[in-house]
Amino acid sequence: MGERLNSVRRKFEPLLRRIFHAYFLLVRGMTLGVRAVVVDADTRVFLVRHSYVTGWYLPGGGVDLGETMEHAMRRELKEEGDIDLTGDAVLHGIFLNSHVSRRDHVAVYVVRQFKQDRLPAPNREIAECGFFAVTALPEGTTPGTRLRIAEVLHDRPRIATWR
Repeated sequence: MGERLNSVRRKFEPLLRRIFHAYFLLVRGMTLGVRAVVVDADTRVFLVRHSYVTGWYLPGGGVDLGETMEHAMRRELKEEGDIDLTGDAVLHGIFLNSHVSRRDHVAVYVVRQFKQDRLPAPNREIAECGFFAVTALPEGTTPGTRLRIAEVLHDRPRIATWR
């Protein structure tokens, strides 16, 4: 069942992305998203696997109209990981996500001070989530996710595009 679902997801993922971005083109001139590199005391990073696209990602999502990037990041962390910040998040950078759309930008924050009472149960949006050692990221962790983690945790130079 799981492999069949992944096969269907891979087949329809490009179409779903185009539909979402066509919709956003009508309601917004540019899309803006947020992601967070959440690092725990053991230097593990929090990742999510969505139900509607393949791969493991940094938690995050779109910035709603009238919402600040930081508020969107906090909202997404709560929704996707039941994570509440207990200190300040640091803006790592803003990146052009041109492989999705030439209009898509992603603000990435680094979060080191937070609390999480428990990992949330899977739901319609998040199929799995958890903390992973940087040396043992799950298979399917996206290249952009790996790049941002390397920039934050290994002082690699920032690259202006998501990749």
